[in-house]
Amino acid sequence: MKIIKKTNLIVNYGVFYLNQDRDIVVIGCGAGGGTSAQFARKTNRKSSVTVFEKNKYPQYSKCGLPYVISGVIRDPMDLIEFSQDWFKKAKIDLLLNTTVEEIDVENQLVVGKKDNVTVKKSYGSLVIATGAQPTIPPIQNLTIDGRFVDGVFAVRTIDDVKNILPFVQKNKRATIIGAGFIGLEMADALYKRGMLVTVVEALSHILPRTFDSDMAEIVQGKLPGDVTVFTNYLATKVENISGRINKVRIKNNENGDEKTIDTDLLIIATGVKPEVALAREAGCKIGETGGIVVNERAETNIENIYAVGDCTEYVDFVTKKPVPVGLGSIAVRQGIAAGVNAAGGNYKLLRGVLQTSTSEFFNIEVAAVGPVTNCLNDFSILTGKFNGFSHPSYYPGGKPVTAKVLVDEKTSKILGAQVVGDKAGQRINTFACAILSELDVETFKKLETAYAPSIAPTLDVVTLVCDIVSKKLEYKN
Repeated sequence: MKIIKKTNLIVNYGVFYLNQDRDIVVIGCGAGGGTSAQFARKTNRKSSVTVFEKNKYPQYSKCGLPYVISGVIRDPMDLIEFSQDWFKKAKIDLLLNTTVEEIDVENQLVVGKKDNVTVKKSYGSLVIATGAQPTIPPIQNLTIDGRFVDGVFAVRTIDDVKNILPFVQKNKRATIIGAGFIGLEMADALYKRGMLVTVVEALSHILPRTFDSDMAEIVQGKLPGDVTVFTNYLATKVENISGRINKVRIKNNENGDEKTIDTDLLIIATGVKPEVALAREAGCKIGETGGIVVNERAETNIENIYAVGDCTEYVDFVTKKPVPVGLGSIAVRQGIAAGVNAAGGNYKLLRGVLQTSTSEFFNIEVAAVGPVTNCLNDFSILTGKFNGFSHPSYYPGGKPVTAKVLVDEKTSKILGAQVVGDKAGQRINTFACAILSELDVETFKKLETAYAPSIAPTLDVVTLVCDIVSKKLEYKN
């Protein structure tokens, strides 16, 4: 292994290690916090790196939780990505079951508590990765003495999944409140377990933060016929027998129509709210979306304090407006920035988030990038939609693919895209590159995509959908 020594800098296979003493503390060991600790260690070999985690598990994948419910992942503990032993070998001090109670900015000190014992740790750099808490809608009788009625759950932690599994095995009827990615992934998981599933969404269509209504309609049309979906309905009240849920009442937002759903299990999947209490008390600026405001270096407004993940907000690449950080991929990118910079390096994020996302449920692959149409009110938008196939028409086994593209009428730049069907995630990645490069639709429609009859058509749907918008632009001009 070739190592070149230059004063206090070691260059090893293109990774820069700063050899200087610095105490680095991370609050939270989720995707963002765990990544921060890892990249702080990679960047600074001599620093002390300490992670405070209030729960009993080291870094694990929250995105994998629905797949434990479905049985695709057999053991919830398989979701752990980096074990306690891993952190120990990396010389990162991981303090589990330790709740941080105060950030003393003046003295640069973190004060926590573990088993009623106060733990104090000084810091030169601090990363706040406190995550988010489930948003609980105002449903009557949802709780008794401050706790969910038996059979009601949010899906946020390994323990949530462990508590849900016995209900899945013993009961037949499940209701999910919220039809975003998590809600529909949970619907799929429970359906695979043989449960009768009902999904209730308060907004006018499923996937409201990811898809426009016309694309959401395509997805809903592909759901199994025995999965019931109510859109534009609010859950208003739950009923229980001896403290255990047996019904949920819903009400139509437009006409007031009320329905009662018999259910044995209720899953709340209505989103999350940033956990910012510690940051606020420390003086960190909280933005209009409720998250900690950070810049391209993942810095807060307080010197030597960084923040990453679900507790933060950042600007949208297209609209330049603040948006909550809710994707694990973005949290990890922020974690790299915070870890490197907290350790004395220099890493900058892109000047905005693309919000590239994908999911699969009921064998339907979906993906999107950029804002949905109702978030682009400051733009004059032209859209195009194309229904194609994954293979040429003459080759057997082709699967349907529908793509929609959103384009700025004035500049012809691609602002967003949505795909349903085969390899939707990979196709949306191509659109993400186009948005990042600020390509106009006239250029992108000429993209030379790979072709072979058994793999892809001569012209892919990602370019053909842009042809449609191009024609609209011609007519406009």
